[in-house]
Amino acid sequence: MVPAYGFAHLRSRRNHSDVIEYLERIQATLDPFAGRFVIHGPPAEVVEGSWPGSMVLIEFPGLTEARAWYGSPAYRSILHLRTDHIEGDLLLIEGVGPTYHPAERARKLQEEAGRAGR
Repeated sequence: MVPAYGFAHLRSRRNHSDVIEYLERIQATLDPFAGRFVIHGPPAEVVEGSWPGSMVLIEFPGLTEARAWYGSPAYRSILHLRTDHIEGDLLLIEGVGPTYHPAERARKLQEEAGRAGR
C-alpha cells in the first residue's frame, strides 16, 4: 500500500482557545484511521522562494484512510475550531512507494509528450 498525506499550509495562526481545544482533540480523530503527525508547524528553513506561515503533514496508510478521516463525524465536529481562526489550505495526496524513482517519471512524461506531438 502507498501512504497518503494530509498536508496543510497554515498562513495565519492565532492562539485562540478553540485552536487549543482542536489540538487537544485531533489525535483521537486520527487514531481510528492510523493517522500520525509527521510535521506539526515548526518554523521552516526557507532555502528557495518564500513560505508565509507553517505546515502540517499527517501520514495515513493510504488515500482511503485519509479521505475517511477527513469525512468522519469526529473530525467534522472539530474542524470549525481550526478553520474559524486559522487561514490555510488542506490537501489530501497520495505519496509514492518505496520503489519510486524520478527517472521513471521522466520517461513516462517523455512518452506522453511524444504522443501529444503526433
